Amino acid sequence: MRAFAALLCASAVLVAQPKPTENPPEKVRITPMRTSPAATLTQDIGISSIKLSFNRPAVKGRVIWGELVPFGQTWRTGANAATTITFSDACKVAGKDVPAGVYALFAIPGFNRWTLILNRKAQQWGSFSYDAKDDQLRFEVNPESIPYEEWLDYRIRLTGESTARVELSWETLRVGFPVAFDTKGVYWKHLQTKLASAPDSDLVPWYQAADYCQKNEIHQDLAVAWIDKSLKAGTSFWNQETKARILRWTGKKAEATLWLDKAIQTARALPADKQPPKEWFDDKERELAAWKTEKMGD
Repeated sequence: MRAFAALLCASAVLVAQPKPTENPPEKVRITPMRTSPAATLTQDIGISSIKLSFNRPAVKGRVIWGELVPFGQTWRTGANAATTITFSDACKVAGKDVPAGVYALFAIPGFNRWTLILNRKAQQWGSFSYDAKDDQLRFEVNPESIPYEEWLDYRIRLTGESTARVELSWETLRVGFPVAFDTKGVYWKHLQTKLASAPDSDLVPWYQAADYCQKNEIHQDLAVAWIDKSLKAGTSFWNQETKARILRWTGKKAEATLWLDKAIQTARALPADKQPPKEWFDDKERELAAWKTEKMGD
């Protein structure tokens, strides 16, 4: 009986034990308030891009250059984690070749001259683990005076269709450097890659490739072949207009006029909600009239 009673008590204790929670509550964490807020800046150049990720400290009445940021020492060019710069494609930085990728952007400030550094170890906290053996590129720049800026800032200023200037500004000082992409080369590689997988039944990519060639006056033979391939896949006022422009480009003005007229008629035959805006029709009618007059004068 005693053994039976003990067994009952043990069973009762087991039954009374709380079941382990199947879905424990998520841990609560409070996001730290950072006095140097994070920022991201992206600039497209052609189909390439430059992206900067950084944290923006404030001056707060401090002496920045030579004290908070000592001369002759490696600096993270921001606050908290090292500033990173991303190049979507290979480019030239300060005239030197740099592969596509993400880099930590460091600087060694000097009174009259700075050294800027692209380091392949992009994710670093500050410059505490910086190692020169990971440098991709070092180059020198001259600082210049600017109106006072309380918060550290970056700017990517376009200087051409293929070029830009990256600038860091803080307190009363600015440094910058040029970046250049082979914009046309990058685009041509993109175009060829896309066409390699484009089906013959899709008129759009072939028209787009032909249109690019015509607008840039390159690869005339490919433009002719690609627009014909697009028209074989289907008809739209877009590829008909491009056909007209390619014919005109190749010197076939009479045929070009006929195809531009076809494009206008194709657009007019569309449902009202599918038609291009009135301005498109007005522009094309004026252009067609000019082409006809020119053809008559030939």
